Amino acid sequence: MASITLLGLGPGNPSQLTRAAWDVLASAGEIWLRTRQHPTVAAFPPHLQVHSFDELYASGESFEAVYAAIVQKVLELGRRPEGVIYAVPGHPFVAEATGPEIARLARDEGLALRVVEGLSFLEPTCSALGIDPFPSLSLADALTLSGAHVPPFPPDAPALVAQIYSRLVAAEVKMTLLAVYPDEHPVRLVHAAGTAEELVEDLPLYAIDRSRHIGLLTSLYIPPLAEGTSFEAFQEVIAHLRAPDGCPWDREQTHLSLRNHLIEEAYEALAALDAEDPDKMAEEFGDLLLQIVLHAQIASEAGEFGMADVLKGIHDKIIRRHPHVFGEVKVDGVSKVLLNWERLKEKERQDNGEAEKGLLDGVPLALPALLQAQEYQERAARVGFDWAEIDGVLDKIREEIDEIRMAENPQQLAAELGDLFFALVNLARWKKVDAESALRGTNLRFKQRFGYVERGARAQGRPLADLTLDEMEALWQESKQADG
Repeated sequence: MASITLLGLGPGNPSQLTRAAWDVLASAGEIWLRTRQHPTVAAFPPHLQVHSFDELYASGESFEAVYAAIVQKVLELGRRPEGVIYAVPGHPFVAEATGPEIARLARDEGLALRVVEGLSFLEPTCSALGIDPFPSLSLADALTLSGAHVPPFPPDAPALVAQIYSRLVAAEVKMTLLAVYPDEHPVRLVHAAGTAEELVEDLPLYAIDRSRHIGLLTSLYIPPLAEGTSFEAFQEVIAHLRAPDGCPWDREQTHLSLRNHLIEEAYEALAALDAEDPDKMAEEFGDLLLQIVLHAQIASEAGEFGMADVLKGIHDKIIRRHPHVFGEVKVDGVSKVLLNWERLKEKERQDNGEAEKGLLDGVPLALPALLQAQEYQERAARVGFDWAEIDGVLDKIREEIDEIRMAENPQQLAAELGDLFFALVNLARWKKVDAESALRGTNLRFKQRFGYVERGARAQGRPLADLTLDEMEALWQESKQADG
């Protein structure tokens, strides 16, 4: 009768075939293999007629296309009166793309389905490594990992990467892992686990693609980084702080009580950026992340939203607003990207049924004035409201200076000074300078140089106020020379 038998061939040693698998092979007249490149095939009963799909690997455009073709062919064979026996390395449902899909489609179609278990690569690999996969071993596919930019598993837990079948794949996997793990991180390559050729290599991560033993039965074991290096571990720490046995101060906090802390941490992160201090940046970004995770935990406890909602929301938004990266949209240059961004945001508002808003309504009113001015100008420029040439910006600055000279009262003076600041921000935008950062840098230099003047006065044993302006100016110039 029409049927499909999915059969696992085990990790590679014929002695590790299950009794059920051997009975099927002994009684069958024909079998189809995903690949002949498996040691167990050599021990098949001599009467068995063996077919394989190896030729598809040579002609297929991608592994996905090859697997799709295999699935359709197996279903076609399974519709025959005699059905089909389809065998794969290891277990039909472990690190095997075709098995689960064939089973799903066979059930949808009403085809009889039998699954003959096989020992997967996991058991002999864990034996070779001397590890228990529980409670936290992550499993990853080398082909998926090689196409990623960062590993999809937490680095403070061990991971096992299957199907490192060539040195090229190993090199691609290495590049992805190096986004998180250090070059010298000790890892282990496991070759031909469960067979007579089993070998475990200990080597640093940077050297995995240099191994001469890599083949079809190679896996990579990655020991964990230090405790606390994953986002999940950090969430657990924050949740513990808020738990009944946690910190009294943290348990009392609310969204509103933490508002000033969020602002303070953001400014401290900016200070680290201005100082171009990587160590300080890492510290301050951690403090800022603490605020975000703490707010998400408070919201989760109140049933408002959770961290998964935060991550899912920004994930989908980034994908949606970058169709030129994740979709088929073609754009040329940054200006076209930003223009398309505004169009997408407007469509989102319409789709969400939000009241029509102006282009500048989304700029927070609480932003520092320079940053707010630059954001207003950048948004307006995206839709073409901008000077055609920088000469127009410079002329506007000169115009505002003249109007300051002609101001007749404090109100007019304040307004004209505001216009001058706005025009100077526009000049900064044209010159691709962040106005807020530029002024913060000047403030910092002023503070440092004025401190030099104060120290100079103390070195002379005189109060700062006793120095003449010329004496202070001399010290000021010295501080500038000291700055280089």
